[in-house]
Amino acid sequence: AALIQRTGIDPQQVDDVVLHQQSQLAAQMQQAAAIIGYQQIDALDFADNRMDTVSRMDLAQALRPIIAQQQPDLLLTHHPGDYNWDHTATFDAVMMAARANPPDFSPSEIWLFEVRSSTERAWQQRQPFTPSIYVDIDEHLRAKSEALACYVSELHEAPHPRSIAGIQALAACRGHEVGLLAAEAFELVRRVVR
Repeated sequence: AALIQRTGIDPQQVDDVVLHQQSQLAAQMQQAAAIIGYQQIDALDFADNRMDTVSRMDLAQALRPIIAQQQPDLLLTHHPGDYNWDHTATFDAVMMAARANPPDFSPSEIWLFEVRSSTERAWQQRQPFTPSIYVDIDEHLRAKSEALACYVSELHEAPHPRSIAGIQALAACRGHEVGLLAAEAFELVRRVVR
C-alpha cells in the first residue's frame, strides 16, 4: 500500500486490474478445460500472484470442501520449490486440506507437477523437482498444446520455457528419460495402499 501511495497509483485501479486478470484467466481456463474434456471446474477467486497476502489456513479451508465433495483418489498440486509464490502457497494449502485426519476424507495419492518457467527456476535448489512417476502423453500432446494455447496471458514466444515449443520440448525430454516419445513427470508425495 505504501508503494502504491508513493507512486500515485490509485488502489481502485489495482483492484480493477486484479479483477480483470481473474476474469481473463477464468475464461481461458474454461476454454482449456473444454478442449481436454473437463465438464466442471471449481475456480476460486484468489488474486493471481498475490496469494502470499492470504493466510494459508484460509486457502486450505477454501480447498477442503472441494476435496471432501470430489473425493479424488489422486490429487495433483504444485511443487513446493517453485519460483512462483502462489504455487508454494497452493502446495501448503493442499497439503493441509488433504491431510489424513480421520474420519475426514483424504486422497490416497498426492503427486507434484512441474510448471515451465517456475519449477526449473527455483532459486533454492534445496528442494529440486525430482520426478518419480512418468505418464505417457504422446497421444494427448496435441490436445495439451491446444489447451495451453488458450492461456494467452500466460504463454510467451519461444525460446521462453512457457511457450508451446518449450512445453513440447519438456514433454519430449521427460519422455526420452524413460523411453517414451512424450511424457509428463510427477513427484510422489504420498501413496496410501489399502
